[in-house]
Amino acid sequence: MTPQEHPPVRVLYFAGSGRSGTTVVSNILGQLPGAFAAGELRYLWQRGVEQDHLCGCGQPFSACPVWTAVMARLRADAGSERDEPAIGRRLLGRLRMARLPGALLRDALGRRALPAHPDDIAVTDLYRAIADQTGADLVIDGSKLPPYGLLLRQQPGIDLYVLHLVRDPRATAFSWLRSKPTRDTAVGAQMQRQETWKSSVLWTVWNLTALRLWRDGDQRVCRVRYEDLIADPVGQLGRVAAMVGADPADLPFLAPDRVQLAPTHSVAGNPNRHDTGEITLRADDQWRTAMSRRDRAVVTLLTAPGLRRFRYPLDTRTPPRPRTVRRVVSRSATSAGRAR
Repeated sequence: MTPQEHPPVRVLYFAGSGRSGTTVVSNILGQLPGAFAAGELRYLWQRGVEQDHLCGCGQPFSACPVWTAVMARLRADAGSERDEPAIGRRLLGRLRMARLPGALLRDALGRRALPAHPDDIAVTDLYRAIADQTGADLVIDGSKLPPYGLLLRQQPGIDLYVLHLVRDPRATAFSWLRSKPTRDTAVGAQMQRQETWKSSVLWTVWNLTALRLWRDGDQRVCRVRYEDLIADPVGQLGRVAAMVGADPADLPFLAPDRVQLAPTHSVAGNPNRHDTGEITLRADDQWRTAMSRRDRAVVTLLTAPGLRRFRYPLDTRTPPRPRTVRRVVSRSATSAGRAR
């Protein structure tokens, strides 16, 4: 099927860096009627199709009834000519961060940021198959990788909305230093860890690139600090829900700081994607007491431009002042501001 034969698929794409709370936010928004929390879809071709990692529901990708049906539909529409693992390998090559400066330059000059490729049809078809098979009118993608966001923005078959979630880089760096089980493959397997300098550089590049690509004031862009979200989950997530045309009253809150989560079918992401039941939202500030002074100093130095831009203090003894929003909880109050 060509994009012209279908209306575009509405996609909420997460921008920002890793360990910023995107997984739990995706799980919460995925409880909205008509929403499908797909996880980090850029990894589907490797971790799902090729390596058969666990779905968020706990089943291997190949045994999950939802993904089995989605992939059957995708393959039926495409025929038998696609080499799906090869699509994943080519995407890894095309979307390398080393190619980002050239893509941003072309974008600034008003040219196509990423050259067109036959695999772009497969990418768009994947989102279409998810929407068609699940009945979702919103696909939530936590991929975050800047070049992948650029790729989606170029596709006529995708109606793109962006949530840029930002967290204090000292907190994300500390999270990257900790051991964390994957809960995804072999028992005892651990998530990848990153040195402080590397996670700091990635935080700066990924978040400042998100600022460049998705500007303040764009009705399809919502920028939220993790700290503000934890201080006011109902208000901040209600703002995101309203942006994509959903009713904030449908968010799964049991209390201002507690949500009820049903299983999702996220294909890749943080181990928290497997969490279900009643979840309490609370700040994880362990880094303030457990992170070494040296590591805090390194992160602060390497991320200073972003710290100022996102209103984080250079002095780590001072928590950032939370920004709250007026809560919108009724359908009538949100319908006029829906962005389609």
